[in-house]
Amino acid sequence: MHFADFLAGSVGGACGVAVGYPLDTVKVRIQTQKQFTGIWQCIVMTLKKEGVQGFFKGMALPVTTISMTSSVVFGTYRNCLQCLARLRGTGAHNSKLDIFLSGMAGGVAQISVMSPGDLVKVRLQCQTESRRGGLSHGKPRYSGPVHCLLSIAKHEGVSGLYRGALPLAFRDGPSFATYFLTYNTLCSRLTPAGQTEPDWTVVLLSGGVAGMAGWSVGTPMDVIKARLQMDRRYRGLVHCITETLRNEGPGVFFRSLGINCLRAFPVNMVVFAVYEVSVRVLRTPSLDRLS
Repeated sequence: MHFADFLAGSVGGACGVAVGYPLDTVKVRIQTQKQFTGIWQCIVMTLKKEGVQGFFKGMALPVTTISMTSSVVFGTYRNCLQCLARLRGTGAHNSKLDIFLSGMAGGVAQISVMSPGDLVKVRLQCQTESRRGGLSHGKPRYSGPVHCLLSIAKHEGVSGLYRGALPLAFRDGPSFATYFLTYNTLCSRLTPAGQTEPDWTVVLLSGGVAGMAGWSVGTPMDVIKARLQMDRRYRGLVHCITETLRNEGPGVFFRSLGINCLRAFPVNMVVFAVYEVSVRVLRTPSLDRLS
């Protein structure tokens, strides 16, 4: 088993959260609140009403949980590739289908760890009470990540912590399949023949483009996930899709595509750069013997 990939994925994921969180907050607000009509308008209103700290609401829990979820994604992906290669025979190279299926497995595997933290993140990001000048204008429903987590468990039950888990799986399975396939394809094509490792410029470019490709696939279901997490009037996945489509048209499913791609490029440049550095350091002969 490749333990280095679990550790490297954890470090890379945490760094990615730190880079992309402010734009993630803007994305969630655009998806769930009609008062925000666009990226710039949302940024200006948030800054004016809540200050810079408004962009970082709910960040504490995701930094912790994304380390675990990213570890699961990268570790599952790498070990699925290893298993598929062994099924093909000694020395076999992984096909594009192997990469796609392993990426999908990694995306789905993280849901059990990711769902509660993602729900808390979305709920806190959508609290738009003003705190300018050190004063709170309107008492927030949740005072922080732990309070939010306990409140959801108390009022909605343990199952409430997994509200939105199904669309999360439908989002992350295809999204991570596309993500890893894009990254590997670009790295292989941009790396000169005979060179075993891609250059850092190739890693950065491939990581950024892979992030954009993954979000291009995952954005429609990301919209549905956020709405299910925020609004209990939706009875389930199908009801949320049909009601959203009927009331707002198909364009709403791509309302946040621009900001997702804008955020995805720098975030995944950082994720893959940190991941590649970490995995090369961690993949020592002693760890390889455990693989």
